[in-house]
Amino acid sequence: MKRLFDLCLAACATIVLAVPILVVALLVKVTSPGPAFYWSDRIGRNNHVFRMPKFRSMRIDTPAVATHLLGNPDDYLTPVGSFLRKTSLDEVPQLWSILIGDMSFVGPRPALFNQDDLIALRTAQGVHELAPGLTGWAQVNGRDELPIPQKVAFDVEYMQRKSLCFDLRILWLTFVKVLGRDGVSH
Repeated sequence: MKRLFDLCLAACATIVLAVPILVVALLVKVTSPGPAFYWSDRIGRNNHVFRMPKFRSMRIDTPAVATHLLGNPDDYLTPVGSFLRKTSLDEVPQLWSILIGDMSFVGPRPALFNQDDLIALRTAQGVHELAPGLTGWAQVNGRDELPIPQKVAFDVEYMQRKSLCFDLRILWLTFVKVLGRDGVSH
């Protein structure tokens, strides 16, 4: 049921957002050197690595680490990068990952391939068995501001409570948070 929901919603969203996706891709391309999309190695279900697309919001010479580990993340942003991150528009290309089955709309946010501490904690708690999500329970409860153990605690709570109704609640809360730009630190 969840996969069918993801497929239908992702297909509809892709059709509705086709023109804005092209406009944002063009803006990224003309405001900074490099490709419009950034393909990030992420950890998916059962700790398999997959390639997740995002609109590129950082310069092409940015180290491949979590943003909070950069000395001054603002130094690496492209001219439209801050806007893309604050509005979460950089996440829209992840519809592709949902369509091909690497991700779901709701689940734990996919860890970077080098976030060993997060991966280990999720694996110890069984969270690694879930498909990663475009949004998740931890996302709507703190996003970038949460320490890793607290993120994993929210991921475990999601795993225990997961249902279509809970997913719909998380999607609604995500919409509200994105509109309010709540919890975005970079």
